[in-house]
Amino acid sequence: MHIHILGICGTFMGGIAALAQQSGHRVTGCDSNVYPPMSTQLEAQGIALIEGFGADQIGLNPDVFVIGNVVSRGNPLMEEILNRGLRYVSGPQWLAENILHDKWVLAVAGTHGKTTTSSMLAWILEDAGLAPGFLIGGVPQNFGISARLPAAPRQEPDGNSPFFVIEADEYDTAFFDKRSKFVHYRPRTAVLNNLEFDHADIFADLGAIETQFHHLVRTVPGQGLIVTNGGEDSLERVLARGCWTPVERFNHAAGWQAAGPDANGSFDLSFAGSPQGRVQWELMGAHNRSNALAAIAAARHIGIPVNVAGEALGRFRNVKRRMEVRGTVNGITVYDDFAHHPTAIATTLAGLRARVGAARILAVLEPRSNTMKLGVMKAALPGSLAEADRVFCYAGNLGWDAGEALAPLGTKAAAHDDLGTLVETIATEARPGDHILVMSNGGFGGIHDKLLARLGT
Repeated sequence: MHIHILGICGTFMGGIAALAQQSGHRVTGCDSNVYPPMSTQLEAQGIALIEGFGADQIGLNPDVFVIGNVVSRGNPLMEEILNRGLRYVSGPQWLAENILHDKWVLAVAGTHGKTTTSSMLAWILEDAGLAPGFLIGGVPQNFGISARLPAAPRQEPDGNSPFFVIEADEYDTAFFDKRSKFVHYRPRTAVLNNLEFDHADIFADLGAIETQFHHLVRTVPGQGLIVTNGGEDSLERVLARGCWTPVERFNHAAGWQAAGPDANGSFDLSFAGSPQGRVQWELMGAHNRSNALAAIAAARHIGIPVNVAGEALGRFRNVKRRMEVRGTVNGITVYDDFAHHPTAIATTLAGLRARVGAARILAVLEPRSNTMKLGVMKAALPGSLAEADRVFCYAGNLGWDAGEALAPLGTKAAAHDDLGTLVETIATEARPGDHILVMSNGGFGGIHDKLLARLGT
């Protein structure tokens, strides 16, 4: 089959492209921003990329066009597909029908922690010899890739693993399918990490997102398992609307709990008050411990003993762009993190504070997500940045006044419209022993390398 993917350079659609190529399909694709690293990753796999959405791509004559959710009405190629009545499907639908249909799907949903928890879960399965397939919205450093097909397990070298781990996004599927992506995946094991208001560009309020999570819950079979965060009232409301599947809770006295983190982040594990051992690792922060509980519970559902899962997490190397050290110059360390929602910003800063103690943290934020650009979360920003000693915000292309929003932080916060000025200001302020935490869900204009270069002068 020849598939042509519209919007191929997004992490999710690029992952579908890789899986399709590995499955033996011919894959081509287009996007409005064909640039590294996704472009080079795809080209290395022999996937031909086209810049833009020209209607002449109809001439490729694929068997089906796979449509990413960046594509909307008015897109010239999409309009031509519609006018000619050609076959098209959404990315999640193609994935469900061609990759997931005969797999034991382990899906990780939630406002925060989806990528990290999915990566932990995939690594636990891999370390246990189960060779799972996966599609993750980031690059787990244990694998170096974001998507792959299941392979032959150690115990059954003649067959492929039945397991597939997927990051289950609540964002909408496509312009012609406004359901959340995750309703297509039909998981047997579903993780509900947390649930807060986000994606203000497509959801009116928290209740609208809870409805989509309820739709996900309705797809999990009675012989499956829902692993849910017992500390989230929003998730309890979702389950109260109807649940036909066994439930295990984490961060809950009757379920999975983490206790006693030491200076390195290692913690004791218990289930229903019964000790289950200790996880020896170096990840910091309550959010990572919560992610670990969810991954351990999900892995246990498919038969992986708790001690085996815990030992695997001791070898987990985290995900790129999750508190990733980009370099240290003159005693100043620069980190890259994907945090872009106030809750994620707060937990990321808390994790770094636990690691560095009283050392200064310089937080650098780009409010780039659609929700942030709309200003929906601006009132929560000062509180989320409280752990930082200095705050620098890139205010370019915002529709609201970042300086005004950060005013409650007083003189420790500053906003800049020019990236060059921002880099210079941070570099001038920084001193040996500082930790510069850069937070954005985009490339942030290459600020990490610019900062490291400037700090070295």
